[in-house]
Amino acid sequence: MGRKVVHMKAHSLLCLTLLAPAVCLTACGNEADPDTASDSDADTEDTGETTGETDGQTTEDPTTENPTTEDPTTEGPTTEDPTTEDPTTEDPTTEDPTTTTEDPSDTDPTDDPTDDPTDDPTGDPPDTEPVIPTPTGDCPVMEQGMLTFSPQGIDKTRTAQVWMSDAAIDMDGPVVFYWHGTGSSPMEAVYGLGQAGVQEIVDAGGIVVAPYHDPDAGQFPWYLVLGQQQDDLILADEILGCAQEQVGIDSNRIHSIGMSAGGLQTSQMSYRRSSYIASVVTYSGGTFGGAPPYENPENKFAAMIYHGGPSDVVIISFQDSSEMYHADITANGNFAFICDHGGGHTIPQDGVPSSVDFMWDHPWGEVPSPYEDALPDSFPNYCTL
Repeated sequence: MGRKVVHMKAHSLLCLTLLAPAVCLTACGNEADPDTASDSDADTEDTGETTGETDGQTTEDPTTENPTTEDPTTEGPTTEDPTTEDPTTEDPTTEDPTTTTEDPSDTDPTDDPTDDPTDDPTGDPPDTEPVIPTPTGDCPVMEQGMLTFSPQGIDKTRTAQVWMSDAAIDMDGPVVFYWHGTGSSPMEAVYGLGQAGVQEIVDAGGIVVAPYHDPDAGQFPWYLVLGQQQDDLILADEILGCAQEQVGIDSNRIHSIGMSAGGLQTSQMSYRRSSYIASVVTYSGGTFGGAPPYENPENKFAAMIYHGGPSDVVIISFQDSSEMYHADITANGNFAFICDHGGGHTIPQDGVPSSVDFMWDHPWGEVPSPYEDALPDSFPNYCTL
């Protein structure tokens, strides 16, 4: 798929309710009944007001529609420190290959055992291709709007806001997953990608997917923020499979981006779905308490990692979690860099166009990165290698 690349804060801590990106920009100081906020997503679904139409949309922070400055979950803010929970699982890649009882005389003499890319994480391109999941339930008609999916492995249907056009029928375009922050909604995608960014992806035959959260996930919108349940990723798998089956996609250009809770979700997805993720962008995301194993350690996906400096704190330090994520994946040979915008727990709007450019410039297997020696001049100067 061709593309012309155009390198183009909080009144109080409660105002930074984990993990909404910019609800404090206009709403801080206006206390409201938290019960009204907890129903915000449901009201959106029932009324159909978020139709996904791109015409007339602006890049105004959609989270300012939420009148509350408190945690919109019904259980109230947690007092448990989530950093004490270790979300890791046993890494199957730690199996010692030297325990094999295979007779060496039976091996193919043309096989070079030194070719195992997992033994030397130098950032070589993966030998494997992206693995696109197959749908497990009935797919809806893939079109722009709020769509409902019924994947096996989840005991309920799930919905997602989708931006796409008829161009997806004629062109195999990228798929970009956007995961919103706590108290926000799928419409945050227009803020985190920019209206122009969403349109650019759609015009290229691509699809932007912003899932609605499952209220059963708990205080935070995505299961993997604190737990191990992979319902949200099962939904993503189903959406990918349905899109591939109906309109076709560019399997080399599957990306994830998210803010706060969505940034933590994106980081989890980069490991747990490294069988198809090409590159990711995290706004105040990262990892804490340990990282999960790579689904495909050969895939050296790239990552653009934003945080807001020392003031980017909501229960945890997102500066620390971002730097932890950076250190972990670069040790695996992945290309990644930090963008410390110093603005606290927010999405820096001056960096949004660069986030979109970064994903375009880092499809599957783009190793070494075209940014290996220097970042584009158009990128904010707070982004550094």
